[in-house]
Amino acid sequence: MADTLRADVLVIGFGKGGKTAAAELGRRGKRVVLIEQSDQMYGGTCPNVGCVPTKALVHHSHKRHTLDSAPEWYERAVSEVQALTSTFRAGNYDALNNADTVTVITGKARFTDAHTVIVGTGEDRVTVTAEYILINTGSTPIIPDIPGLAASKYTVTSTDLIREPSLPKRLAIVGGGYLGIEFASIYRQFGSQVTMFESKPKILRAEDDDVAAVAEAILAGEGIDIVAGATVKEIRDGETTAIVVYEKDGREFTTEANAVLAASGRAPATDGLDLEAAGVRVTERGAVEVDEYLRTSQPHIFALGDVNGGPQFTYISLDDSRIVLDQLLGEGKRSTADRVAIPHTLFMTPPLATVGLTEREARAAGYRLKIASEPVAEIVAMPRAYVVEETRGVMKFVLDADTDEILGAALLSVDAQELINTVALAIRNGVKATQLRDAVYTHPSSTEAFNEVLFTIVRED
Repeated sequence: MADTLRADVLVIGFGKGGKTAAAELGRRGKRVVLIEQSDQMYGGTCPNVGCVPTKALVHHSHKRHTLDSAPEWYERAVSEVQALTSTFRAGNYDALNNADTVTVITGKARFTDAHTVIVGTGEDRVTVTAEYILINTGSTPIIPDIPGLAASKYTVTSTDLIREPSLPKRLAIVGGGYLGIEFASIYRQFGSQVTMFESKPKILRAEDDDVAAVAEAILAGEGIDIVAGATVKEIRDGETTAIVVYEKDGREFTTEANAVLAASGRAPATDGLDLEAAGVRVTERGAVEVDEYLRTSQPHIFALGDVNGGPQFTYISLDDSRIVLDQLLGEGKRSTADRVAIPHTLFMTPPLATVGLTEREARAAGYRLKIASEPVAEIVAMPRAYVVEETRGVMKFVLDADTDEILGAALLSVDAQELINTVALAIRNGVKATQLRDAVYTHPSSTEAFNEVLFTIVRED
């Protein structure tokens, strides 16, 4: 390989936003160099250690029959999921590296100035210069500063855990956010005894109390031990287990675990990039500082995905690529301010998907509201829930009583991750609640539940 490469655009990191931008720029005849530090991360977090493997594990966990050995089933599931991610990884690499205008380099990049990075060291060292640079390095798991946690041989990150073929008999999860809840649901379904520690008084604090209560009841009903209002004080290593020391209500307790999952979120991955050499500023939280067009403090350098401190979702990274491509190839008008009604999904079982305002937020904003809500088990117009034997959950809509606008929704049900996209599209395009209610949907489907739920006004004020 040449000692020096010159490119029109340099992309650092093979995540969703970076690879999408690289592919389109290459198709437009731009000379693109894409640098990825690990050959295990072609395609980014989602297909390798995030969305794809975790959701595949959710699928496999529900396929196990009562007579199947839990450890053997889990080991087989991990093997099959890793084979799937390997296929995705190879496909992502080939799709870009085989393009005439795109060169993929595997190695750690660091800036030497605002237009130049160095990859590797010694004889393998390559210098890349580019007119434009896209930083798309993603995020890394956070290990909280709890005595003994980082040093414990039983501590794992989410990346470690999904690759470990041995099912932990007892799993302790430090953190009760989306990551903690998803992994609690997955591993409990596989057969682990799961204890989840949350420092705040309750989980799912961002949701309305009625929705959160249903979700928590589902998790508890699965056998997950949720210890809220608890502070994990220390992790001590024993011969075969970790001892988790925690405090709750002024008293100290201990429990044992074969694995301790650090699930306190993810931090922007900027370590080792030497951003100072490029004159790129970072925020107090360590994210690359960007404006609404995703430009950094250097106008020719952009930051996409988790590294810019925005919402940590693959689909946000994808939309970031559209903003940057509009800057480089289009009219330069699109920005993060254009995003409206962005949905989110918590992949517990059944999934909890939300969009827009909660009832609490809408009331605080001064709206006069109508609340349409119904437990899934009571929705006659949703036979699919009975067909797939998943009737747990609730559907809730927050409506403007004066305009009939949909302000927000929380769908805790089978297929919620799909249903929420329809609701988000309705909000973005000004579709009224009565229009969503009276639409014609296929049968039997989950969407037709809207025909009934939006008739079920439980409160108006």
